Amino acid sequence: MARTSVRQLWKAKLEGTLAPKEWPTLTTLQRPPFHGRVLGIDPSLRGTGLALVEFTPGRSPLLLRCQTVKVPARQTMPQCLAAIHRAVEAFLADFDPQHVALEQTIYVQNFQTAQILGAARGAAIAVAALRDKEIFEYPPLRVKQAVVGRGHASKQQMARAVMAFLGHARELAFDEADAAGVALCHAFTWRDGAH
Repeated sequence: MARTSVRQLWKAKLEGTLAPKEWPTLTTLQRPPFHGRVLGIDPSLRGTGLALVEFTPGRSPLLLRCQTVKVPARQTMPQCLAAIHRAVEAFLADFDPQHVALEQTIYVQNFQTAQILGAARGAAIAVAALRDKEIFEYPPLRVKQAVVGRGHASKQQMARAVMAFLGHARELAFDEADAAGVALCHAFTWRDGAH
């Protein structure tokens, strides 16, 4: 039996030529929900957001820990990278998440800014890679679409949406909310074996 594309099925359905038994059931279109812990990371040299979220089918996502790695301006770049490394290492050691999800670097016109962001991302990624964690990256637009429903949502909208999903009473700092948003995006869009 030849495999029919979803587009062909919709076309046949709209034309009235699709027999009811040919239309896929909802269960064939659904994918199993993500189950496990995700460490979401919003990398930045002086304010990296970290959020560890646990996902259990049938329950709301649970925020286990969050932190903003704040590094004073007087500290050097290597000191900042070391602080990011230590913070990510502590999350991984304490909670052993299945996956690590990071926000990808957005387009920046300034080469030095791109270098700095890349270094911060590298510090976080290196820790996860050394612990053999699966690492996933998501563009900011996709994260906002998955969590807020709009790709150009403000930081305030993102923080409110994250708090609503997590049922969290305390308002999260923007970096922490962004990190939790990356973890939520990963759980909402991840497909087993499709990475």
